[in-house]
Amino acid sequence: MVRALLVRGMLVGVLAGLVASAFAWLLGEPQIDLAIAFEQHLHQMAGETPEPELVSRTIQSTAGLLTGIVVYGCALGGIFALVFAYAQGRIGRLGPRGTAAVLAACGFIALILVPQIKYPANPPAIGDPATIGARTALYFTMIALSVIAAAAAVSTGRQLSRHLGAWNSALVAGAAYFAVVIGVMLILPGVNEVPPDFSATTLWSFRLASLGGEAVLWATLGLAFGPIAERQFSAGTHLNNRIVRSER
Repeated sequence: MVRALLVRGMLVGVLAGLVASAFAWLLGEPQIDLAIAFEQHLHQMAGETPEPELVSRTIQSTAGLLTGIVVYGCALGGIFALVFAYAQGRIGRLGPRGTAAVLAACGFIALILVPQIKYPANPPAIGDPATIGARTALYFTMIALSVIAAAAAVSTGRQLSRHLGAWNSALVAGAAYFAVVIGVMLILPGVNEVPPDFSATTLWSFRLASLGGEAVLWATLGLAFGPIAERQFSAGTHLNNRIVRSER
């Protein structure tokens, strides 16, 4: 069963990657082009020669974009399927569709939304190359702490459900999670390396497109995997029933 879910999760991840890459190409790539134009303008003003492109911009925005997001979606789909296999039956009385939707929503919030609120994505021309290591470490620290807080909230919610009920315990766990991550955001240092003359519209549009692409990927993964998993569980149940009847 787990193997079948893993394969189906990876296939759904490929589908989610295709949808997300189309979204990124339509809404994200134009903002990257504007940021690159701004960066080239800075080089010209400083009398510097831009570094030669190892991969052409055309390849980056088409085949490179598609390949990267699809591979990412495939890997994410496999991990999602494994987490789903463990979580199914442990999240209240939710069926496969409900479990997949809840996992996708929680994954998007803990892994994408919360970290990007603290450290939002930036287009080219933003960020000092000398601080890229520190910025990357801070971003992944935010992700790790968000995931730990989410896991602790889920564990707390399951323990409280015996006394408060499913709905109230979920509210308490959710409030505890957001209280922890807000505290973490206040403690971790901020990063602001946006040039003063960079277009605020381009920056805002890029960040929305980046967050929107992830939202599309996770939403596709959660909504598409649920029905497939449901059919897989139904087929497994029918097979078990046939085996039991044959043994009788």
